[in-house]
Amino acid sequence: YMSPGSVTERLWFFVARYTPADRISAGGGAPEEGEDIEVLEMTLDDALAGIADGRIVDAKTIILIQHLKLYPIAA
Repeated sequence: YMSPGSVTERLWFFVARYTPADRISAGGGAPEEGEDIEVLEMTLDDALAGIADGRIVDAKTIILIQHLKLYPIAA
């Protein structure tokens, strides 16, 4: 739960490998559902640096980046 006691929203995270061939467009989201998702790709080292220097502050994102550091996805 995001904030137990105040909201009932639950999140699930999925981690998987992908290649550029798996992408179907430059952006993300379903416009017909009002989604406007910006896809930002960076190396794991850059993401870890972003946590350290305060560019990345979202807890969900930090959890996923740290997960990848601890459990790298095999090539």
